[in-house]
Amino acid sequence: MPVFTVTGDIDPFLHVSLAQGEKIYCESGAMVMMEANLDLRGQMTGGIGSALMRRFANGESFFQQHIEAVRGEGDCLLSPALPGAMRMLDVDKRQYLLNDGAFVAATSGTTMKVRTQGIGNALFAQSGGFFIMETSGAGQVAVSGFGSMFELEVNPGKDVIIDNAHVVCWDSALSYEISVTTAPKGGGLGGMLGNLVNSVTSGEGVVLRFSGSGTVLICSRNRTGFVEWMQKEVAGQRSSR
Repeated sequence: MPVFTVTGDIDPFLHVSLAQGEKIYCESGAMVMMEANLDLRGQMTGGIGSALMRRFANGESFFQQHIEAVRGEGDCLLSPALPGAMRMLDVDKRQYLLNDGAFVAATSGTTMKVRTQGIGNALFAQSGGFFIMETSGAGQVAVSGFGSMFELEVNPGKDVIIDNAHVVCWDSALSYEISVTTAPKGGGLGGMLGNLVNSVTSGEGVVLRFSGSGTVLICSRNRTGFVEWMQKEVAGQRSSR
C-alpha cells in the first residue's frame, strides 16, 4: 500500500511513496512534485454522476488527479490548497465524514461516497447542503485543516459543540446536529429566532453538536473569517489612498 508521510512542521507536504503498480488519487492541483516513474492524469473518479455529487457535497474539483507508479517505484509531494496541518485517517476499521475542503488524497482502496443529510442539517450546511462526503473501503485518507489541527474525543453523555468552520472531519459513528449557535440564555427569545439573534450578538455562526463515542478533528483557523478579514484589509487600504 502507498505510504503517506507528513513532512515539515509549518505548512507541511504530504510525502507519498509508491511501489510499482500502486496508485493514489488526490484533489485537483495538489501535486507539487513527482518522480519520472509516476504518471499523472485527470479523471472523473466514479464517473460523471459521482464527480458532480462530490462537487456539490464537498466543494471538490470536478476532476481529480490520479497518480500511478507505472515504470517502477517512485515518490511524490502533495500540498493542500490552504496552509495548515495534515492528518492521516485509517479507514480500515472506521469511516469518517469530511467537511468542505478537507480532502487531500487517498489510497486506491478507498472511495469517497456521498451521504444524504436530513433537512435540518442540510439547511445550515456549507456547500454540502443535502449531501456530505463519507469515506468507504479500506486504506488511508489524508485530510487538511486551515492552521493547526487538534483531535477531540467525544464520550457518551458529554456532548461537544464546535463551530462548523473549524471542523475538519469526524467519526461516522457519531451523531451530530447542525444549528445556529447554542440556545440563548434564559429570559431571551426562544426557538429559531432566538438562536439567530444569539448568533449575531455572540459573533458565532453555525455549530455542530456531536454526541456518542468517537473522534473529531478540528483546525485552529476559520477560512471564511480569514477571507472576510482580508477583504476588509484590502478595502481599507484602497479607501486610505
